[in-house]
Amino acid sequence: MKSPFSRFFGGGDKLASEVKSDVEVIENKSTEEVVKITIDQIIPNRFQPRTVFDEEKIEELARTIHTHGVIQPIVVRRFGEEQYEIIAGERRYRAMKKLNWTEVPAIVRNLSDKETASIALIENLQREELTAIEEAMAYQQLIELHSLTQEALAQRLGKGQSTVANKLRLLKLPQNVQEAILKREISERHARALISIKDEETQSELVELVKEYDWNVRQLEDYIQQLLTPKDEEVKKERPKRKAISKDIRIAVNTIRQSLSMVTKSGIKVKTEEEETEEFYTITVKIPKKKN
Repeated sequence: MKSPFSRFFGGGDKLASEVKSDVEVIENKSTEEVVKITIDQIIPNRFQPRTVFDEEKIEELARTIHTHGVIQPIVVRRFGEEQYEIIAGERRYRAMKKLNWTEVPAIVRNLSDKETASIALIENLQREELTAIEEAMAYQQLIELHSLTQEALAQRLGKGQSTVANKLRLLKLPQNVQEAILKREISERHARALISIKDEETQSELVELVKEYDWNVRQLEDYIQQLLTPKDEEVKKERPKRKAISKDIRIAVNTIRQSLSMVTKSGIKVKTEEEETEEFYTITVKIPKKKN
């Protein structure tokens, strides 16, 4: 069976010959010379797609290395006269650094920026620990590095074109929404639901509501549907005026609406009336004393 690296760089095209050595560096590490390198001479991979490292898992890896040693050396390349840049194995490097090791076992390869970036990106894409945003960024970098179409990238990675397209679409979301995905505060499915909202401020407000009320994807989708489906034409006419409402007021109003929605779901038929004037936004709530 072909490795994911062979599948990506194979095919007999120019790309395959350009990066043949980076396939070998992953597949033939066991046959290459392992050397000891001073840890202070090593720098992280500048093309590393992983922007957030789980410190708890690094600690766990450090304990394993402390007990059993390093089973697989890291792979580096020369960077300048006295430094080495990591090609593969940054988690191991971080774990060894946490253990205060002064030297680390490594394999040194002579690779270009393009080859180094490709290996770092593809190696990480084979893992399931990347967030959706990190994965999308990796896809985008591979497309730019090798001048690929989305379809060509999908074929090389063995994924569906729609999967690649959906990931890349996340990069159009506002920066703070992307950061919420990176921090795993919202899921990829939450983020994809937000794409239907075109206003960036509203997208940001919805992220805050998801975090505050711990909404699942269905709850977010239902709420977005309410926002996108005005009750009547009068509401539609009033919507442009609401653009002048400050962000804090919108969050307050949306929070009240969500609270009332939760009351309604509990079985109490709450009646509400909303009125907007130049000075006030009025919400009248009528709660029946007896259930119907």
